[in-house]
Amino acid sequence: MSQISLKDVTKRYGTLTTVDRVSLDIGQGEFVAFLGPSGCGKTTTLRMIAGLTLASEGSVCFGARDVTDLPPYLRNAGLVFQGYALFPHMSVAQNVAFGLEMRKVGGAEAQRRVIEALALVKLDHLADRLPKQLSGGQQQRVALARAIVYEPEVLLLDEPLSALDAKLRHEVRADLRRLQSKLGLTTIFVTHDQDEALSVADRIVVMSAGKVEQVGTPREIYQRPASRFVAEFIGMTNIFAGGVEPGGHFRTAGGESFAIPAGTRRDGISAFAVRPEQIVLRRAAAEDGADAGCLPATVEDIVYRGALTELVVRTASGMPLIVQRQNSDLPQADEPRPGDAVIASWPSGSTMLF
Repeated sequence: MSQISLKDVTKRYGTLTTVDRVSLDIGQGEFVAFLGPSGCGKTTTLRMIAGLTLASEGSVCFGARDVTDLPPYLRNAGLVFQGYALFPHMSVAQNVAFGLEMRKVGGAEAQRRVIEALALVKLDHLADRLPKQLSGGQQQRVALARAIVYEPEVLLLDEPLSALDAKLRHEVRADLRRLQSKLGLTTIFVTHDQDEALSVADRIVVMSAGKVEQVGTPREIYQRPASRFVAEFIGMTNIFAGGVEPGGHFRTAGGESFAIPAGTRRDGISAFAVRPEQIVLRRAAAEDGADAGCLPATVEDIVYRGALTELVVRTASGMPLIVQRQNSDLPQADEPRPGDAVIASWPSGSTMLF
């Protein structure tokens, strides 16, 4: 196990900077997800940690050991990539043993480690099969067993589940989290899938344009995003652009006015956001007005999505809002329909200011 420390890690290709002065400390045994859109620098950062790409500036340390300039085979990091990269002519056991052979580990010791690694990923009963005889999820488990069989200090995973279908992704990520917790491996997981990051990571590092936007627990990242980018990238959200008036209210570009939660900063605020599940809809009554935190709107569309229903409503200013509510077996009284006039409201504490 090892702590990973990055200090001002930068990668340039000519005049192009793909990773810009990233500093981060990852605790021993911690599971951290690098999350962001394609091209944000998350994979390049992982490759610099692995030694597959050398940093232009900055340092990478595993514990007290500076590994910045060391080649990959001297860093003792287990690597799992999107492509399984299994040898098609080798059995499952032979694929897992390959890394041990490269490290001059053989005989009974190698056999013991291979059996233990396969047992951890629940594939010991398939040790003699060829990769082509396995499902995609099983092949990914073989790749994971191969990465942990030589007892690495850290485990680095680059989009390891993206080639799997939705059901397999759910199964394999649950196995991955169980395995990481059991072994206590310091782990970095690169993904562009926010659901994966939220469900497996102790902390999430959100990246954009080569920089770190926010580091926090899944709950912190989702409920209290540090920037508008994070709010829009993590989960679905409704953004209101505008500004703060002298009286302390926020007025949107469409003219709606909302009270700003007490105790929050007001300087420089140009937008606020509300998550769809925080919005409550009720039937509009004749006496309802455009009170702070309450918006008259019209239901435009209703989409059934299994566990939840998603409603699209449009405010008087023309702004669309997404509203989500959990479904149940019990019919809900007075369910809105397209064309109905409603009032949208939410708790003031759920407002996120940017």
